[in-house]
Formats: sequence, structure tokens, C-alpha cells
Amino acid sequence: FCGGFFLLKGVFPSHCRQSASPPTVRIVHSGQACNVEEERYSERVYTIKEGETLELQCLVTGHPRPQIRWTKTAGGASDRESSLHNETLRIENINRHQGGRYYCKAENGLGSPAIRSIRVDVYYLDDPVITIHQSVGEAKEQFYFERTVFLRCVANSNPPVHYTWRRGREVLSQGSDSGVEIYEPFFTQGETKILKLKNLRPQDYADYTCFSSVRNVCGIEDKSAHFTLSNRTAPPSIKLLLDDPLVVNPGETITLVCVASGGEPHPSLKWMRPDGQQLPKRSVVKGGTLTIPAVAIDDGGVYSCVGSNNVGNPAKKTTTILVRGLRKGRFWITPDPYHNDDNIQIGREVKISCQVEATPPEELQFSWLKNGRPLRSSERMVITHTDTDVSPGTTNLDIIDLKFTDFGTYTCVASLRNGGTPEISIDVNISSTTVPPELTIPRGRSHLITQEGDTVDLQCLVSGKPKPIILWSRVEESGVAAAAAATALMPDGSIQTESYDGILRISNVTREMSGTYRCQTSQYNGFNVKPREALIQLVVQFPPAVEPVHTEIRQALGRAFSLTCRLLRAHPARLLRYEWKLGTRLLTVGQFSDQRDDTNYHVRALNREGYGEYTCDITNEAGAGRCTFLVTGKAYPPEFYYDTYSALWQNRPRVYGFKLQWTQMEPNAVDRILAYRLGIRQVSVARLRFKGELLTYNLTELIKPESYLVRLTPITRYGEGDSTERIITYSGRLSRFLSFNPQTRCGFEDEALCLFSQDKNDVFDWTRHSAATRDTKYTPNTGPSSDHTGSKQGFYMYIETSRPRLEGDTARLLSPTFNSKSSPVSNNPTYCFAFYYHMYGKHIGALNVFLHQKGQAVTDTLVWSLTGNQGDRWCQAKVNIHPTTAFQMVIEGVRGSGIEGDIAIDDVTIEEGECKDPPPNSEYAHSTLMKNFYLIHGSFKHTLSLSSFLTKFYSY
Repeated sequence: FCGGFFLLKGVFPSHCRQSASPPTVRIVHSGQACNVEEERYSERVYTIKEGETLELQCLVTGHPRPQIRWTKTAGGASDRESSLHNETLRIENINRHQGGRYYCKAENGLGSPAIRSIRVDVYYLDDPVITIHQSVGEAKEQFYFERTVFLRCVANSNPPVHYTWRRGREVLSQGSDSGVEIYEPFFTQGETKILKLKNLRPQDYADYTCFSSVRNVCGIEDKSAHFTLSNRTAPPSIKLLLDDPLVVNPGETITLVCVASGGEPHPSLKWMRPDGQQLPKRSVVKGGTLTIPAVAIDDGGVYSCVGSNNVGNPAKKTTTILVRGLRKGRFWITPDPYHNDDNIQIGREVKISCQVEATPPEELQFSWLKNGRPLRSSERMVITHTDTDVSPGTTNLDIIDLKFTDFGTYTCVASLRNGGTPEISIDVNISSTTVPPELTIPRGRSHLITQEGDTVDLQCLVSGKPKPIILWSRVEESGVAAAAAATALMPDGSIQTESYDGILRISNVTREMSGTYRCQTSQYNGFNVKPREALIQLVVQFPPAVEPVHTEIRQALGRAFSLTCRLLRAHPARLLRYEWKLGTRLLTVGQFSDQRDDTNYHVRALNREGYGEYTCDITNEAGAGRCTFLVTGKAYPPEFYYDTYSALWQNRPRVYGFKLQWTQMEPNAVDRILAYRLGIRQVSVARLRFKGELLTYNLTELIKPESYLVRLTPITRYGEGDSTERIITYSGRLSRFLSFNPQTRCGFEDEALCLFSQDKNDVFDWTRHSAATRDTKYTPNTGPSSDHTGSKQGFYMYIETSRPRLEGDTARLLSPTFNSKSSPVSNNPTYCFAFYYHMYGKHIGALNVFLHQKGQAVTDTLVWSLTGNQGDRWCQAKVNIHPTTAFQMVIEGVRGSGIEGDIAIDDVTIEEGECKDPPPNSEYAHSTLMKNFYLIHGSFKHTLSLSSFLTKFYSY
């Protein structure tokens, strides 16, 4: 952070400014992983036991502060239901289905979003189940005798379960008994283990135990299942002691009896309904007996009894319960179909139809009455019935050549032959006053205006005799042509709503309910003629919808700013007024013009009285919409950097220090930061102790290995700003630098880049890619078509030179810091630094390698350099380096004169000792040139790129 020191009562130097930076992401977890291999950084696998709590934290850097989102991908498809927008992902009582790969994505509008992932593996072990099967080809008898039998043990688990078999106290293994085979089918991935008993022998009739184990991972204990095999062992068989179908009357108590007729061990019996339906709540199950008291019509349907003893396949028997009942009695009158007239007239034909749903349908019977007396079919009055297989059943009465004496009341009576349920009687009056229906809208009720939240009644008046049911529906468009428009859903979510009084009541009206509603007559309980209909237009007024509803604005004293409240929609949308307030103090009022959809309030120079909550109310007849602006001078929270390598060091035995680094979010948005307040406490201690105002960013006197909570708060003239917290967790085993292995190799196959990092002082970054995913349509004739091994899926690092990159822009990749080995014999050990490079394209710039040493003075030495097009091929470079202290290798790519200048590197290695068989151009021999370069620049922190310098030097 800009020099690294912070003053208690001073100000920051004028050159100290926050620079915008793209986001970076790191995922950490709390608690201990079940699998210690999770700590391997390249794996990024976190193992947890089912039922425990998963907690992952996404640590980010970047300015402005990135937005964070957690997502989960399982089975190749994104699981959007698990999307979270905060830093910590916490899942309590995790189950097996919540395992998978979780991604943390951070973006702040700069560069590409930063994405990191971690795979969560949930471990579990269910109780094993033993099932017994007989060879199908030899299943000639019911009992197992001189037959091949299979004992199959199954347990769901993660990781794959390991099985062992025991007969009595004897452990069975493959080859230990010539009559026993133990094998795992290839396609079950270890989840199934089968014990095969070939041609049963007397000793095979015994107690068998299957033990399932996941080898105590995550503390999951072994489980077992038992089965006793005898010469009586047999699959289940069952039978039902009832009629099928079982026809009953409502209110009766029915009993379904299922008994086991065979099977050893004795089968267990279970009653169930299809498609996962629950048994009736009143039902009582006792063994194989199911009792349903006071049976209702809804209790009818299919019931199944399933018998199982884990031998062979379960036995299943099914029966159907039919509960007698009559439902939905309705009628309609059809005038003479041979004349184009909807009225009933003397001398014409009239048909009366009656329809009823019955269970069971074959018991349905109809009879007709006229004025209460039985009516029989004749030449002028023809009674017909539809086939009972056509549901629902219908009866028709045709009156031919209607006479005055035919006027009267006709009654359709529906009943069941075996009784058990009340009859349904439907009366239909035929008289000179029987006329078709007509629909009208009450005066002034065809266009209704209401306000959101009110209750409104839509009314249609219907005339005619008999009076039909009114059907309400909704249409997309208004006007006469609305009948042909596509229908929309009613407020209750249905397509149609029935009304017997012609009134549709809508409670708690919303703006989405505005539109055209249609009422029309139904043929049921009325005339079977073309429906009559009418339309009602409903207009719902609602208060203005505005944005932003709430926002926070941070401003420094003396600055000017503007607040804007925007109108999104409102009804009515005219005569809108606005009113601006600061707290309870009225600032300004006004009225919207037809040309504007927003209102602004300007503050020329902010003073302390100007801090507070500003509100803008935009009102119409229906109410008001409010924009709220909280204007404050609080500083934004600082942001810790988490990518500082070896921030923790050891001062003396059991005393540690920690180097804190942070940047200030939006430092110029408010008054200048005067100081920072630092609080630190051990995580296990409840009280927070303050160290006072921060004078340095080095935390010291961390006495023992511990976890610490660090809280950092910026302070301005306004007061304290937003705080940021970070937990520092470490152990006593510390090393300031990476231990140097005999050979360190990196092929960039993992997202962690083998701890390589991007230089924050360069112009742009190296990009990790594979040929299978890289899009080259904008930069043809450049870059590799595979990694150096020829794999399309293999990864490598490259510089993308397309726009907005300019000539001379540099991208620098930093290796981890290595601790150089020195000895009394040799103070300057030699290492071989090797890598593969690909420099293909007519605009190739330069590829440079520096040795960056961190002694008392930081030095950078150019040890290798190459410029220009080297052809479409991978080449290897090797160079000897002689570090005298801790060091890093810096790989710098320099953009050439055009977009066809992509440079790639792969398979970087560092080995102890001299390079063997170095290829050409491995050693950089221009010592005089390097001397001149450092004389000009004085240090590595130059502003002129090396390639630009070389170009200018040689031009001289």
C-alpha cells in the first residue's frame, strides 16, 4: 500500500492513489477435512461427512470491490438453486446430493471475472441389504436344494464400499472354498458384491454376514447385515382375501386382507397406492390387514399389497376399491335443431338432456317424471340413454311436435341399481315462458376503475328461463374483437370461473389484473344455444414505481452532486407531483411534465448539515413511490490483500509477526483518510482489544500459534468508516521461503499455476489456456495449436496481443520465491532454469527472463532474451543461474507491433546443478548492453520496456 506506512493524524502523500485492479479469488474452508489429501493445492477437493456443516469462504481482492457469487455445477449442468451472493457458503446438515463442484466468481468490471472452484465430496455409508437369488436356468423347484444360489450385498456409499463375507465365524475369501465364488460385477463400481454358492451343500446352510466398510474415512464405522440360509429358504408368495374390484357404499368400513402363502424367511407385508399416493389418514395397518373406516369417495382407487423377504423378487397383488357415488348432475335444453330459432315454439321439437357421473358407471340408471308422475318412452316422447361405458352417463328426452299439454316440469332421476347412495333429481321446466338467455352489463359498469389493493365486483345481468350458469374468463385485448383474442389466466390462476349470480368478486386487486374480462352463458343448466357474452374493462390504478428505491451515496465535504429519482411506471401517469426532503425538512416540490420521466435535486457544495437521508416522493391518485438516498461521508472499507507470499515470519522462538497489506476502496470518494484503527483478538477470546491507531502494517508479538481476527477501520473528518475483518490462521511450522525440491516443475495444468503469480506493476497479464478452449478467430496465424506435448487439452501460458494492447506493453509472470542453498564450499550454487517457448507470428515482440534476487538490495538481472518470429513450433530454452540469496524467476512477454504476436510458454523447470546440453540462444551474453541498460535506469522499476530499449539501442 503506497509506501506501507500510515500516519495517526497526518494525511496521505499526494502521490498515494488507489489504482483500479481486476479481481482475484481464493477459496478457503473452516474446520478439518476428512481426507488429508484435500490439502494438495492442485486437487482442491474438500471431503466432508454427511450430516456435518460445510463452510467455504471466498477471499477476493480487486478495486472496485468485486461482486461475489457462489454457484454449483453437478453432473455437467449448472445448479442455479444454489446460487449465493455473499462471501461465505454455509450448508448445515449437508446431504449426499449437495456434493459437487462449487464455483466462486468475482467481477468488478475490470478484465475477466476471477473464478475459482473447489469440489466438495460428501462421504456416507448406508446399511447394507442382502438379497437372495436363484439361478434362473435351474429354478425348477420352490426350495433351494442342489441349486446355484447368489447372495447379493448392496450398500450405498461414498467412497466405494468394501465388502467382506462371513459364514458363521469363518471369513470367506476367493479360493478358500471350492464351492464358493466371490466377485464384483464390472459395472457396479464396487457397490455390489455377490457371494455365489455352487450346487448347495449341507455346510452351505448357515448364517451369513455381509460387512460393508469405507475404511473408517471421516470416522464412518463399518456396518453389517445378516441372513440365515436353509433348505426351506424360498421367495415370497401372497394372496388377497377379498373381491376384486371391491364395491362399497360411502361411510362403510372396509378391510383389505393380504396373507403370505409361502416364503422363507416369513415375508413382511406392506400396503401402498400407485404413484406415491399416501394411504387414507384414517386407515389402520396391522400386518397384512388394511382397515379404512368411514370410506369416502376420494378413498377409491387401486391398492397394492407387496410381500418381501429379500429372497428373489417381491410378490405383489393389486385390487381396486370402487366407492359408490353420483356427482355433477346437470342438464341442458336444445330447441328444434331443424329451424334457425333459439325459442321454444308449439309444433317444434325440443330435447332435454341430463348428465351424471357415477361410480361404478355400469350401475347407473335413469328415470323420467313429468309433473311428478313416471314418464315412459312413446312415439312423441322418446327416451334414450348413452352407453354406460361412455363417462359420464347421459339420458335424453326428445319431445316431438310440442303441444300445449306438453308444458310442465320434467324431472330426470339418476340412481345406482344397488342403492347405497342418495338419488340425484334434476327439474327442468318447459313452458311458454321458457326463453333463451340474454346478457347485459349494468349501466356504468362496463368500464371500472379501481385502486391497487381494493376489492371490486364485476357484474353481468342475465335474463331468460331457466337461468344459466355464468362463465367468467379473461382476454388479452379489449374491444369488440376481444372474443377472438387469446385468453389469459383469471386472478385465481384458473382459465374459467363459474358464477351462479353473475358476479365476479376480485379481492386485493393488483396491477397485473388490469384488462378485459368476458362473461358468457353456459349450455349447462340452460339452453344449448350459441353462448351470449359481454365484456367488462377493468382499470387498476397503482402508485408510481420508481428507482432507485434505496441507494447510498458517499461524498466529501465541499463537493457538488446530484440525486435523480426516475419514474418507471404509474397509473394514472399524468398530473404526477414530486417532493424532495432531507429528513423532515422540505427541500422542493414540483410537477412532472409529459416529456420527463425523472426529477433531480442538486447540491452545489456539501456541508455537514447536508449529510443524512434524502427522500423523493412521486405521487398520483393511487399513492406515492419513494426514492431514498443516504448521503454519508463514511469511508469505504479497506480491502486486505491475501496474495502476499510469506506474510508470516518468525522473529524469535515462538514469537511471530505478520505483514498486513491492504488497499483502500474508493479513497477519493470521501474526505482524505487520516488514520486507520486496528483491532486484533484471538478467535478463541471473546473480548476485542485495540492496539490504537495504526502506525505500521507489521503485526508483531503474536506469541503462540493461534487464529487471530483482525479488524481494520478507516478514519476521516467525518468519523469512522466501514470496517473490514480478516482471520489469520497459522501453525508453528513456518518457512519464509519455499523449500527447494531437487526438481521443481510446472506445466500450468492447475488453476493455482504452481504458485506462479502475475506482477501487479506490469501493463497486462499472462493468460492460462488450452488449445481446445482458446478462441483464435481474431488472431489467426499466431500462437500454438497445442501445448508443448502436442495435447489439445493441455494448458500453457500465453500473452494475448489483440486490442487494447499496444506496442511495448509488458506482461510479467513471477515464480514462487525460492531459498537459495549455500554451503561453506560454495556460496554461489548453480541452478538450471528451463522452459519451452512458442513464438509464432509476424508481429512477435520479445520474451525476456530475469533473475530477481531479494537480498539487502533487490536486484534484477536479465539472463535470457529472444525477439522475433521463431516459427510454428515449440522450442526449449535452458539457462544457468547463480543466485546468492532468496530469488524469483521473472518471465516477461513484450507486445510487438501488431496483433499477430502471441507468445506462449510451457513446462517450466528449475533444477539444481548445471544445465545439460543447453540449446542455442540459452545464455544471454550481452553484458555490455546490460550494463548500459542499468546505468540508464538505475533500478528495475523502469517505465521503458526492455524490448523498446533494445530497439532504440540498436538503432543508435
